[in-house]
Amino acid sequence: MCVIVQIVILAMIAAFLGLRLYSVLGRRPERDEEPARRRIEQHDPSAQNRTAAQQAAAPRLVEGGANGSRARENAAPEPNTLDNRAEIGVRAIIAADRRFDLAQFLAGSKGAYRMVLEAFWRADKDDLNQLCDADVYEGFASAIDARVEAGETVEARLIRIEEARIIAATLDGTIARITVRFLADIASITRDSDGQVIAGTLDDAIEARDVWTFRRDLMSSDADWLLDETDEA
Repeated sequence: MCVIVQIVILAMIAAFLGLRLYSVLGRRPERDEEPARRRIEQHDPSAQNRTAAQQAAAPRLVEGGANGSRARENAAPEPNTLDNRAEIGVRAIIAADRRFDLAQFLAGSKGAYRMVLEAFWRADKDDLNQLCDADVYEGFASAIDARVEAGETVEARLIRIEEARIIAATLDGTIARITVRFLADIASITRDSDGQVIAGTLDDAIEARDVWTFRRDLMSSDADWLLDETDEA
């Protein structure tokens, strides 16, 4: 009889412990496991401790320019910088590369826009070759050669970038492409070989509408985004 009582008592203790363990362990995944969508969108607090090479999801073009520090300081997301039609592509890029940061990319794209234009205006082919893919570089280089052959010079200033908005994004295998529409105010003067003004003025800026596409292989150790295509909006 004593043996039966002990067995019953032990069985009750085991059941009690089992329920306690379930209450502690069985519910933990419900609290700790987040939906994949939320994890993708969530900011990674450890990003501040990564090296520059690990963080280079946006074009590193901006880090080398005069506006680099300002761009990084202003890397907070801005409202209305992403078209709805680009959202699926951006999500795919984020899922493929957790280092990608939308705000940093936009800041980097603005820096790239300024640096490419300024390199073109001063006819700096070396800088353009670093910032653009082969096809885009050839286009800029040909325009520079034609300008030099005609004896013309350009003086221009990018006054401000009014808007940088992502209007398209795709992921083809490991190749990511993001298209940004820039609205900017630019003042420029073109002079002939005698130094006479033949076009433009520095007193009044005109609005430029450009659509530029940046490309990066997400599996590459090179973290730079290259200018892949240019067009007018």
